[in-house]
Amino acid sequence: MIAVRGYDGAIVAVLGMGLSGRAAAQALQAGGAQVVVWDDGQAGRDLAQTAGYALRDLTKAVSYDGVAALIVSPGIPHLYPAPHPAIAAAWAAGVPVDNDIGLFFQSFATDDWDGFETTPRVVAVTGSNGKSTTSALIHHILAESGRPAQLAGNIGRGVLDIEPARDGEVVVLELSSYQTDLARALTPDVAVLTNLSPDHLDRHAGHGGYFAAKRRLFAEGGPDRAVIGVDENEGRYLANQLAQGAGDDRVVLVSSGQKLTEAAWSVFARKGFLSEYRHGRQVGSIDLRAIAGLPGAHNHQNACAAYAVCRTLGLGPRAIEAAMQSYPGLPHRSQLVAERDGVRFVNDSKATNVDSAAKALQAFARIRWICGGLQKEGGLDGLLPHLAQVAKAYVIGREAADFARQLPGVPTEVCTTMARAVALAAAEAEPGDVVLLAPAAASFDQYDNFEQRGADFITCVKAELAGQSD
Repeated sequence: MIAVRGYDGAIVAVLGMGLSGRAAAQALQAGGAQVVVWDDGQAGRDLAQTAGYALRDLTKAVSYDGVAALIVSPGIPHLYPAPHPAIAAAWAAGVPVDNDIGLFFQSFATDDWDGFETTPRVVAVTGSNGKSTTSALIHHILAESGRPAQLAGNIGRGVLDIEPARDGEVVVLELSSYQTDLARALTPDVAVLTNLSPDHLDRHAGHGGYFAAKRRLFAEGGPDRAVIGVDENEGRYLANQLAQGAGDDRVVLVSSGQKLTEAAWSVFARKGFLSEYRHGRQVGSIDLRAIAGLPGAHNHQNACAAYAVCRTLGLGPRAIEAAMQSYPGLPHRSQLVAERDGVRFVNDSKATNVDSAAKALQAFARIRWICGGLQKEGGLDGLLPHLAQVAKAYVIGREAADFARQLPGVPTEVCTTMARAVALAAAEAEPGDVVLLAPAAASFDQYDNFEQRGADFITCVKAELAGQSD
């Protein structure tokens, strides 16, 4: 655990008793703070009391007497569409509002580091799509190369739940826009933007606010190195803002599809081949097509970003390539679940928006597509150029009929449930087909989260294949 520094003897309030809230409360307590907590749900309040924390209704202004800071869990709105009443009350009382990410960056470095031969580093990865895979891949490459490393943030462990740094360790953090938007301290050594597409627009009052939340990772402290995906205008804008000139290799440009041979430092993938260029000269290359854990152009973009980060950390191209070969992939992200009679079943439940689903559709030649759920703002128009590979769509969710109507020219079946969608897709699939779950929608109409949706897909696939064997 990272003991939070700067609040010894002070009263600190924690809002929300989810994983990050509980870790923040424990880390604050370990640093000597007096912790008071609140949760909107009775279950959260009961959990807090069981853990021995004092409850205080933080939605009331009087609750902030003597409070040094309010720490907010990432899922709680702090500005748009409206600030949570507890946050509004903290503002009125003049109490600083922060989150666990801010606490991490203010507390991670300690006096113990003076005795280290190699200073620990922090890599922070954000973006709309691919940040989980990129973060996990960086961590995997480091571990396979013998570098001490930890993975935390929006993936796996909370940032304050990790162990104190060891000599030469690299901490890899996946950070969502919810996390970067509120943190009062953001000082990674290497910051990564994978890409940007519309997502969480209600939480950020539009695309501009969403980009602004991501951009804070590069603006609050200024990383030593920035790895920027430049396949969208926002990435190109950010890279231009950070670079001090055409020869500034502190900014590494990344692309999936564009040649970037003239940049000071670039890593790009075309037709399945990764290339690294420095000052107009190729210095590294990898054939990504044979790496089973990284299928499709969208994963090649992730591979480029991870490769670039690891190069900034001193790893050589061959060591990185060798580690990539053993990367197993992440659950719910282009995850091969089963294969039977030439038909593959792939779980990409993490494709919760149109852009990520479009990238999943481009990874396979002939698709039986399971899609649908709680639609996000903007509609499905971004999918239309990528439907040629879809033999048939099997639509789930409470909005299944409306979702199906937005897929012109694609044979569709309104299935509503996952079990029916899997059964029909499996029955109609032919050798060479891929039965792909890539919903292009949130899961909350039928599931608690995308993991639960992906797990249901896996269960249904296994049951269907077992039934076919009987």
